[in-house]
Amino acid sequence: MLDAFVAAADETQSPIIPGIPDLIWGTLAFLIVLVFFIWKVIPSLNKLLDERRDAIDGGIARAERAQAEANEALERYTAQLAEARAEAGRIREQARAEGAAILAELKEKATAEAARITANAQVQIESERAAALASLRAEVGSLAVDLASSIVGEVLSDDERSAAIVDRFLAELEADEASKAGG
Repeated sequence: MLDAFVAAADETQSPIIPGIPDLIWGTLAFLIVLVFFIWKVIPSLNKLLDERRDAIDGGIARAERAQAEANEALERYTAQLAEARAEAGRIREQARAEGAAILAELKEKATAEAARITANAQVQIESERAAALASLRAEVGSLAVDLASSIVGEVLSDDERSAAIVDRFLAELEADEASKAGG
């Protein structure tokens, strides 16, 4: 029996090196699997990878477009902000100019009103002075006629004559006052 095992052991193949039919069938199975992978799996895999690459490239392109749009919007915003600041400056300057014009106009009106009031006051003072002077002349004339009547001893009832005397008396007083003021 031992001889039978030795003979059988010689006929058996090595566990490391396969036999010829196993090599043929293994090669054939490998080629079928290889053809299947080349024909079905690799194109599907390439398609998935291309789609993924396109999605990434599209995402990058969208991100670049969004970045460009954001930069453009920022530039528009900055321009609008600068324009708004310039407009605010113009409005502020216009308001200052209008305020200065209004102030100058009000000062001019106030000056004109003050001049008008002063002129009216001067006219009123002159008229009151003239009225006071006329009233004073009448009273002084009356007193002078009464005094002259009592000094002379006769009644000066003639109005023309008394008016002439009063006018002469007042003229002499004014002449004396003028000579005293001048000298």
